Amino acid sequence: MRNISKAFGNIQANHGVNLDIYRGEVLALLGENGSGKTTLMNMLSGIYYPDAGEIEIDGNPVTIRSPKDAFDYGIGMIHQHFKLVDVFTAAENIVLGLEEKGKLDLAKASAKIREICDAYGFDVNPEQKIYDMSVSQKQTVEIVKLLYRGAEILILDEPTAVLTPQETDKLFAVLRNMKKDGKAIVIITHKLHEVEAISDRVAVLRKGEYIGEMVTAETNAQEMTNMMVGRQVSLNIERPEPDNPKEKIRIEGLTVRNSEGILKLDDVSFIANTGEILGIAGISGCGQKELLESIAGLQPVEAGSIKYINDDGSEEQLIGKDPLEIASLGVSLSFVPEDRLGMGLVGSMDLTDNMMLRSFRKGRSVFTDRKTPRDLAEKVVEDLEVNTPGVSTPVRRLSGGNVQKVLVGREIASAPTVLLSAYAVRGLDINSSYMIYDLINQQKKSGVAVIYVGEDLDVLLELCDRILVLCGGKVSGILDGKSATKNEVGFMMTQLGGKPEEETTPATRETSEGGEANA
Repeated sequence: MRNISKAFGNIQANHGVNLDIYRGEVLALLGENGSGKTTLMNMLSGIYYPDAGEIEIDGNPVTIRSPKDAFDYGIGMIHQHFKLVDVFTAAENIVLGLEEKGKLDLAKASAKIREICDAYGFDVNPEQKIYDMSVSQKQTVEIVKLLYRGAEILILDEPTAVLTPQETDKLFAVLRNMKKDGKAIVIITHKLHEVEAISDRVAVLRKGEYIGEMVTAETNAQEMTNMMVGRQVSLNIERPEPDNPKEKIRIEGLTVRNSEGILKLDDVSFIANTGEILGIAGISGCGQKELLESIAGLQPVEAGSIKYINDDGSEEQLIGKDPLEIASLGVSLSFVPEDRLGMGLVGSMDLTDNMMLRSFRKGRSVFTDRKTPRDLAEKVVEDLEVNTPGVSTPVRRLSGGNVQKVLVGREIASAPTVLLSAYAVRGLDINSSYMIYDLINQQKKSGVAVIYVGEDLDVLLELCDRILVLCGGKVSGILDGKSATKNEVGFMMTQLGGKPEEETTPATRETSEGGEANA
């Protein structure tokens, strides 16, 4: 890619970018939120057309105006959100849209799919429906779909965002086989330990411009981060010892079904303490969302109890109360949901109005207080380095990472006694992520009970005091954050209680003295 530029209105997404991609290597594309990584790859895969610059393949200039053009040149991209039809089988999705003469022969297609799977080490059943597949299996179908079409250059955008460590290892094994076969692979990711594990070379973008590249074996996470941010950044997550922890939330026998009647939480019991971060680990869809929504009063509960313990030791039953009633008891539950624009913020409203969603009832008579929310909006923009023209900008015009900063900043500023956080750093670059970890630790130090749902196990193990592992809606175990290992948590996420040979020592488990039992 030579001198590639792309603008959206007044926003310059890429400016004069030069990037080389080689066969038989894995290139990691790094950069902060809004640095133009995905935009650059969207131009290579035909979703956008560059305003300036040119693309050469094997030394020959090419014009890529659509994904079909990209496929014709052997280029395919796997996006963060999969492009699959749920009610179709893997084979039907893989051949969908292909122009072949004569009648479609699914049996022949399935045989070719199995050949590809055998060659690279994929585990795919061509006859399985997409809606019956795990996230990892769906991603595998997306990769096979590209290989079936003859892709030689594969681009993966945040490929491990919701994979367990074991699934990530499988994916990396497949990518190494593809690399041996001469494929060119580009990975966009924020997880630097994975960059070190899988990539051969690293290219860095900053504010839409190409900064430089490094051979992965000759660099480290600190150097990569400094190049991305443009200054020295600390990569240590603080974990202060809990100061006089006391029970704040006690959950016993919690059972929850979703709107379709599917059991999402099955007899879940645990305690969240003040001045402590309790991490929640589990494969995506294992009940994490329903757990936090139940505590926040947003999810109907079928059985069990959720009790809030006041400072004087008295208890309040939260089940049956709506969020307003819970707040009127003096219970402050700050909630950062997975779906930040769908549940957390109003896209058409500006930053000030989104701050005011938390405080509009505090206005006098019929008038709302706009000064306090505006001051808060300006403080969040400054403290969290939100990239926005001003606090009057509609939230929907901000990048995903900046939307997340606004949401987390508002929730933490509401001075909670219990902070519920779901995927607070999803999609955030490493510098922004560490800002959020620091904010969460500040809440912990001030005596807040923090329940933190995260998808990066390395972060959970570094940040949390205890880790509750969910498997299929049940508690697979509760581990000590300091002594637990990544593989141990990964096994417990996929198999209730973990594998027998990976059984943890009593020191790493909660004891019944703390009022908790392992399922």
